[in-house]
Amino acid sequence: MARPRKPLLSRDRIVTAARTLVDSEGLAAVSTRRLAAELGVSGPSLYNHFRTKDQILEAVADSVSAQVDLSMFDPQDARDWRTALHDWAVSYRAALREHPNVVPVLAQGPGRRPAGLRLADAVFGSMVDAGWPPAQATSIGALMRYFVTGSALGSFAGGFVGDETAYDPADYPHLGQAHLLAGRQEEIDERAFETGLTALLDGLTQQYEQVAAPH
Repeated sequence: MARPRKPLLSRDRIVTAARTLVDSEGLAAVSTRRLAAELGVSGPSLYNHFRTKDQILEAVADSVSAQVDLSMFDPQDARDWRTALHDWAVSYRAALREHPNVVPVLAQGPGRRPAGLRLADAVFGSMVDAGWPPAQATSIGALMRYFVTGSALGSFAGGFVGDETAYDPADYPHLGQAHLLAGRQEEIDERAFETGLTALLDGLTQQYEQVAAPH
C-alpha cells in the first residue's frame, strides 16, 4: 500500500500556519525555522515561496484584510455612503478582533499587499462616487483606519483589574465601580465602538452636506 503523501507546500499553507502561530503566540513567535517545523518541511523549502520572515508577516496581514467584507462598496449595492462605511467598519473590526496580534502590521498601511490595496481602493472609490472630493475621501479612509485599528489594539474595559481594593476612593473618587468593568468587557467595548462610530459618522454627515459634489 502506498504511503500517504504529505500535502504539497504552498503559499496558502505557509500563511495559514503563520497566522495560527501569530494568533496563539504573537508576531515574535514567527520564524522560518519554527514554521518549517510546524509544516514538517525543511527550512530552505520555505524560500521557494517567501524570501524573508517579513514577507510572511505581510502575507499574514493581507490574509486578514481579505476577510473584511467589501460588498457594501459594490456599485450595485443600494447602501448609501454612511451605511456602507458603518457596515464596513463593523466587518473590519470583526476581522481584527479575530486576529489582534497582527494589528501592528496592518496599522502600518497596505504597502504592496493586494487585499489591503483592494480595501483602500474600494473605500476611496466609493466615497468619491458618493460625491466626496478626493482629498476628503482620502482623509475618510485614513480616519476610519485609525479608528478601527485603534479599537482593535486593546480592550478599554479589560484594562481594569477585578480587585475592588485597587481603586481606593481616596485616590480615585470616581472609579468606585471600575473593578466591575473587566467582567462586562465585551458589552462595554462594543458599546464604546458603536458610540464612537456613530459620532464619527454624524460628524462626516455634517461635512458632507457642505462639501459633497452633486451626483
